[in-house]
Amino acid sequence: MKERFLKACWRQPTDCTPVWFMRQAGRYLPEYRRLREKHGFLELCKNPELAAEVTLMPLRRFTLDAAIIFADLMTPLESAGVKFELREGVGPIIEKPVRSSSDVENLFVPEPKEIAPETLQAISFVKADLNGIPLIGFAGAPFTLASYLVEGKGTRDFSLIKQFMFSEPKSWHRLMEKLTTLVVRFLKAQVEAGVDAVQIFDSWVGCLSPDDYKEFVFPHMKRLFEETDELGIPRIHFGTGTASLLTLMKEAGGEVIGLDWRVHLDEAWRKLNFDVAIQGNLDPATLLGPFEFVRKRALDILKRAGGRAGHIFNLGHGLLPQTDPDNVARLVELVHIASQQMLQETG
Repeated sequence: MKERFLKACWRQPTDCTPVWFMRQAGRYLPEYRRLREKHGFLELCKNPELAAEVTLMPLRRFTLDAAIIFADLMTPLESAGVKFELREGVGPIIEKPVRSSSDVENLFVPEPKEIAPETLQAISFVKADLNGIPLIGFAGAPFTLASYLVEGKGTRDFSLIKQFMFSEPKSWHRLMEKLTTLVVRFLKAQVEAGVDAVQIFDSWVGCLSPDDYKEFVFPHMKRLFEETDELGIPRIHFGTGTASLLTLMKEAGGEVIGLDWRVHLDEAWRKLNFDVAIQGNLDPATLLGPFEFVRKRALDILKRAGGRAGHIFNLGHGLLPQTDPDNVARLVELVHIASQQMLQETG
């Protein structure tokens, strides 16, 4: 059923649990690795035909219930005048990190169609070939984008961004206001280009305490969801390390809350009063083990979901490069068949 994923986002009954994976188009696929031998990562992102091809790769192998456009979280920042390079195994390196109020003011926010136009064109190409399977667009959340901008690269302790946040609160909120506007415009442009749902990745927000989230992030995320409510499509609000932030994330907005693997799905859903859909939450490393181990962990997640309408099976983060594609194929089949059986048994 091609509408299975969207129905689950709206907490409507489905014939079985829909499944898709973060980074489902990536380095674990031999065909992707062959393409990377000829093209750099940013080249793939910026070439609409190649980005569309990579997006479609996993759909040709697996009976997934959704596709996600192939792009990078940093994509909209380039349109805002940020210069960076992506280093293999390191991630983005910002040429001039944001460290002052003047740096914040130098950021500009382009009009929606001027933000990553190659990605918007790739969306239209993919939609022409999906044959009704939903396409997910995405953007990095303002805090996660700010993390890269201020730190200048990936980090483990987030000391620079916290120092900036605590010491320069006025400049911090100005930065977040600009990034929120950028993300809202990018999401709207993707919807206009044809995506059926969007995911907002707050990959690094788990480094914050609930109090810091409430003061420095929550107002901007609430605005983001308020200003995209008119789009009328499902919005997935995802972060990692967010067990202590889930109720605040729900209050900020989103039809679906994405979970990482550090929290039990049933406990998290109960904490959210079951009035949002839930996505997750198998540890990506599970797929590096034998399939019987994968089966055990996947069935446990389905059992915790309890056949309740509104569960989308996914990983707690992206597929790892070492993942065996055969394990992915068997997992997709397992989720569909086992969840269908569970639904039949519960009536």
